[in-house]
Amino acid sequence: MKVSADFCLIPMGDHASIAPQIASVQRILVEHGLSHQLHAYGTNVEGDWDSVMAAIKACHELLHESGVLRISTSIRVGTRIDRTQTNQQKIEAVTKLL
Repeated sequence: MKVSADFCLIPMGDHASIAPQIASVQRILVEHGLSHQLHAYGTNVEGDWDSVMAAIKACHELLHESGVLRISTSIRVGTRIDRTQTNQQKIEAVTKLL
């Protein structure tokens, strides 16, 4: 099943900036071959359900292995079976109406 997900992964610790950890997360998504787009408060990712969830799990594992003790992740997931539509196509559909 194809899925479009938006997730916000927050490493919990004593550092104000989490940019290095988020860069690591983005590299994991590339390694998993998933279509994704970083935004200010998370990442949109598209792919097969199991592949997307496996990639998010791999992000947690990598950060824990690098010493992050706690991670909080929020995930919103959307699926549809009537047709295929990418995140970019969703954006374009709205942009045309502006």
